[in-house]
Order: sequence, then C-alpha cells, then structure tokens
Amino acid sequence: MPPQWPTLFRDREHEGESLVEVSPEVEHALEHGHPVVALESAVITHGLPAPYNGRVALEMEREVRAAGAIPATIALWEGRMVVGLDGARIQELARMAADEAQRRRLGGRAGWRWSTRSDYALYKVSVRDLGPLLARRDPPPAFGGTTVAATLAIAALVGIRFFATGGIGGVHHDPPYDISADLPQLAFSPVMTVCAGAKAILNLDATLEYLETWGVPVVGYRTAVFPAFYSPDSPWPVRHQVDSPQQAACLARAHWAIGRPSAVLLVVPPPPSQALSYAYVRQLIEHALAELQEHNRGKPLAEQIRGAAVTPYLLERLSALSDERTLQANLALLRNNARVAAQVARAWVDLAHTGCG
Repeated sequence: MPPQWPTLFRDREHEGESLVEVSPEVEHALEHGHPVVALESAVITHGLPAPYNGRVALEMEREVRAAGAIPATIALWEGRMVVGLDGARIQELARMAADEAQRRRLGGRAGWRWSTRSDYALYKVSVRDLGPLLARRDPPPAFGGTTVAATLAIAALVGIRFFATGGIGGVHHDPPYDISADLPQLAFSPVMTVCAGAKAILNLDATLEYLETWGVPVVGYRTAVFPAFYSPDSPWPVRHQVDSPQQAACLARAHWAIGRPSAVLLVVPPPPSQALSYAYVRQLIEHALAELQEHNRGKPLAEQIRGAAVTPYLLERLSALSDERTLQANLALLRNNARVAAQVARAWVDLAHTGCG
C-alpha cells in the first residue's frame, strides 16, 4: 500500500470540544483509502469577486468528483476547522464575502446582507491565525477562508495527501522581506500541491530559490518551464517533469518513502484557451505595481495597501486592466488544477495494485 500519514488531529479536543469537524464523506474516504483532494476557501472569501467565488468553488468540487476523487473544501466555520464543506456552507461563505465587500464599498457602514447570518466575523485565515481563532470564545462567531498555508496545515493533520489551488504565495517584489507563509508551510506539509505556479504578481525567481533552499521539489506537469499563473511560459525552467498522473503519484511516493517532510509542488500550465502570454501579463503587472506605489506614497502605514491586502488589490487591478481576461484565466486554471489533482490522487490509490514498475 502507498504510505499513509496518521490522522493526527481529528480526535484531539480543546476544552471538551473538537477543534476540527471532518465531514462523514471525507472521514469515510480517509478511513478506507479512497482518493481525497483538499481545496482551499480563501479563494471564496478573499480571492475572487462575487458571483465567481462561490461558483468556481462548486465547479472545482465537481471536477474532483468527475475524476473519481472526493473533494474536501477546508474552512473555518463558527470557530472550528471544517474539512469537507457541503454546498450550502460554500454558498453561505460566498455570500458572507459578498457582504463584506459591500460593507467596504459603503465605508464600513452596515448595509443590506446577502448572508442569512447577521452577526459574524469573517477572516482570511493563515497558519498564524489558527490557534488564536480556535481558542477564541467571545462573540461574534469566527468564519474564515483558509489560505494555501492554512489549508496545507489542516490537510496534513487529517491525513489528506493531495491539494489543488490556483497559485501559491511567494516572495514579493517590494518589500522583498514580504514572504508568504505558504512557502515555509510547503516545506513541512507532506501534501502534493497542484497549482499553476506562484501568483504572477510575485518575484518568481526569488520564490523558486526559496523553494529550492527548503527542499520542495518543483515538478512540471507536461511542461518543462515554471508556469507564471496566467501564462504557460516564463523564463524559468523546472528541473523535473512528469507527463501522467501515474508518474506524478510515483514521484510523490518516492519523495515521501525516503522520509522527506515537504510537499511536492506539481505545477500545471493554465488551459491554452484562456492562457495569456508572459510578456502581456508582465506589462499589466508593472502598471498595477506603479499604481500601488503611487497610492501608498506619502501615506501613513495605516492607510497604505500592505501585507495581505496587496495580493487581492493587484489581482483586482489586473482583472480591470485586462478586461477580465486574467479573471477568466484564473477561473479556468482553478478548475483544471482540481481535475489534475484528482487524477493524481486516483493514481496514488491505484499504486496499491499497479506499483511503479
């Protein structure tokens, strides 16, 4: 059998309450060795605008099922980690995100709500936030979309081996010490992460160097170059390439069989029909970065767009500058990555019968 990692967290409790809720479907799949693919939820709460956010989350789940695996969308729900949101919760999380966006447009004033909930706090949840939010007992109840880093951490803890996302975080251009928590979490999470590379707005050269330093294999899926999120082309080659789900599963098996603790980063080019050229996207990014610098110039820190706010700002600007071509590429690659992750997860389970010979 392919090596299995223990479900370290499902039975732990905090003050008499379980810290994590695993859906019966996902629980059954994990216990019986069926393929499971983790999906993040920050794409719902902070990554995409309504109505695309909830729609693409459900489409990714359908892609996973169509390829023969069980989807496990992960989020924070009423102060607990939930592995395997159902469709109703995904749609509710999307409505909460739409409400928060509307509130920001109204300058923080309470306006009408799409959500059925009138009192909640919605967070973008990274690994640094998990402990504080799980320990919190004061109202309002905490809900949140888990980032790549947080989703990886939770997936590893409950024993999920495969994860699909759009693009990982990485090293920013300015300031260069702004480094996503996704990168160190990849170094310590034995979960194959299927993505279209790192988000194009990042310093991709520095991001790849960081991954190399921490021993995270970057493997091209039917490509010899590192995709630049919206673009299948970039100046950076990948050292390793696989051309089938079976090859990807065998590579992951070998990586973990020798005791390596890290993820395997499987980078998949975006679908050709929606892909954009690297040169075109770079022009858009330079324009958006110049706008960001102008916005921040002379403002006190509290009024600047910094830290976690930079990525959603730049992605929104790229969408506007490209007449939503970057948005459409994003949606397409999210669906495609979910499908590939499920195919590899299926192949991983089949290794018990076929082996890697």
